[in-house]
Amino acid sequence: MTVASKLLHGTTALLAALPQQRTNGASQMGSLRAPKLPAFLTNNPVVDGYPWGGSKTAYNTDSYYDAPSTGVVRTYDWTIARGLVAPDGYEKESLMINGAYPGPLIEANWGDTIEVTVHNEIANPPEGTTIHWHGQRQQGTEAYDGVPSVSMCPIAPGKSFTYRWQANPHGSSWYHAHYSSQYAEGLWGPMVIHGPPSATYDVDLGPITLNDYFHRSYFDILLDVMGTNPSKFRPASDNNLINGKMNFDCSTANGTAKCTNDAGVSKFQFTSGKTHLLRLVNTGGQGIQKFSIDNHIMTVIATDSVPVKPYDINVVTLAVAQRTDVIVKGTGKPTDVYWMRSKLSTGGCAAPANQPLALAAIYYEKANTTGVPSPNSTAQIDTTDPCANDDLSKQVPSMKMTPSESPRVITMNVGVGRNATGNLEWTINGQTFRGNYNNPLLLAAKQGNLSYASHPEWNVYNVGTSSAVRVVINNNTPTSHPWHFHGHEVSILAAGNGRWNGQIVNPSNPARRDVQLLPANGYLVLQWPSDNAGVWPFHCHIAWHLSAGLYANIVENPEGIKKVNVPSTSYQVCRDWATFTETNLPNQIDSGL
Repeated sequence: MTVASKLLHGTTALLAALPQQRTNGASQMGSLRAPKLPAFLTNNPVVDGYPWGGSKTAYNTDSYYDAPSTGVVRTYDWTIARGLVAPDGYEKESLMINGAYPGPLIEANWGDTIEVTVHNEIANPPEGTTIHWHGQRQQGTEAYDGVPSVSMCPIAPGKSFTYRWQANPHGSSWYHAHYSSQYAEGLWGPMVIHGPPSATYDVDLGPITLNDYFHRSYFDILLDVMGTNPSKFRPASDNNLINGKMNFDCSTANGTAKCTNDAGVSKFQFTSGKTHLLRLVNTGGQGIQKFSIDNHIMTVIATDSVPVKPYDINVVTLAVAQRTDVIVKGTGKPTDVYWMRSKLSTGGCAAPANQPLALAAIYYEKANTTGVPSPNSTAQIDTTDPCANDDLSKQVPSMKMTPSESPRVITMNVGVGRNATGNLEWTINGQTFRGNYNNPLLLAAKQGNLSYASHPEWNVYNVGTSSAVRVVINNNTPTSHPWHFHGHEVSILAAGNGRWNGQIVNPSNPARRDVQLLPANGYLVLQWPSDNAGVWPFHCHIAWHLSAGLYANIVENPEGIKKVNVPSTSYQVCRDWATFTETNLPNQIDSGL
């Protein structure tokens, strides 16, 4: 019987065998002590009842384009270092921020300025690092986007860097390392930018993170993924976590690490008659999550950072890096307990998983908070496609935006194969990507250096001054890919099997988000206004596929890039990195991202 089956059929109390400090370090996520979030932060000016002004709603503003300037600065100070935690009972050395797994919450109001100082104290061995603020527009501030070899050099061990950008768009998101596959080692955390929602709610439960979890180090996995043995190209995750917690059967563990059974699952509280906001985020390395709550219907109100017209759903699909905000009515009795579930999709189009089902407990206000959900806690029936997002016709943005009918069109064909030495590589139009940590493309472009033709491994697509860009991606592989574009709000025109027939779903107001699944052996059609000068990453968000080169750069408005602010601290980071690499050669066995 699996760990999940034992929990589902158990009658004993849900008592954690390990304290919170052992499982999650300094983080309170997953415990009943985790704070609920306010509708917005109040230690700032308020205009007509809201920090963003009472006239701005989800139906008359776009979260990417209509941000106010609040004048408020939210500051954070982080130290990144290795530390021991056991999120599922299996103790491993992880990369953590201020000793917490998951990392600390970033919280701001729409239009605030966020300032995060990162101190790199990674040692034994030392590594560079960067942090990317997923989904943030970074208009004119790409130097703070946090992508090594593209927008910055890595932060050298023992050195620091301060990121500073406007909180825009609003919504639920996350941040993560973008240096190699470090975030699969724990270097990530949630981010909430408060703004006008498309529907009302009573209680904000805060971020609910879902992630596949690996007991091996990310670098050991990379050695397999980037190797020559096909049986190791698709690593299986060891567990699946909700807010950084889940039990694990230690008798199945590989290795000699200390392991404790029944480490503990995450717990949440509902209130009868109240409506609860759940901010779902897939922070995993490879797996597609299928999230549900027993006996409860969810109402979707936002996809990624885009408020949508509310629609009901039983099971939410989240590919890596996708977010979905749902509201859930507390229909249970005050003493009820129910299961929350998230299951990793499996099969040829998805990633393998040794323990795909994650469980957490929902306690109503008068329930025994160590109790087990009763047999009446009934799982939702999942009829969704295992490797596709919700039907695009359901995802109607609350603020209407009609894409240009005359965009520049680019076709990209995704492939997979092996290079001359037998190593795995993922390609776009036959080209795999490899970055140069010491030569960030943004900094070069700002100086007018656009000699990309001599470096095909940078995989650059220069769209010049095109006002709109449409990319048709054809997937010639049997695996689905969560596709992400930095710095832009993207319209999802179509997605499906085979090849695109030219039809657009809801052409006057198509779905918009910053990550969308490219179906296995299928197509995905994306379009965006080309209005943010920079060198922007365009890539699959599966950690191992990105490491194996499934990435391109979109150069937008080369002349405009010269006006992008690159602070002197960015150049100092590069000088520090150059000094570090004079005596410490980075073991870059992958694309670098």
